[in-house]
Amino acid sequence: MVFPTIHTNFWDAIIAVPCVMIITQLLKIFFKINKKYVPTIALLIGLTVSIFISHPKDLIAGLFMGWFYGYGAIGSYASLQTTLQAFRTETKQ
Repeated sequence: MVFPTIHTNFWDAIIAVPCVMIITQLLKIFFKINKKYVPTIALLIGLTVSIFISHPKDLIAGLFMGWFYGYGAIGSYASLQTTLQAFRTETKQ
């Protein structure tokens, strides 16, 4: 079995994950999506961005990196939300 060559670059680290996070939040705001579906939507957006924009010529690499885009956005959002909640709790005391 030959594994695909996947290069992590500026696009992956700085642009793709925040784009997935922003698109997910915009969809959540404009379409009033139930919170339980947001992680699945983020994953689907990450896969779509990766397959059609980042890695259009390599499906396996697109799937592999799309998984990271989606879950990177989910983790970044959860981390930011937890940090803000902790900061708000700490400033009230």
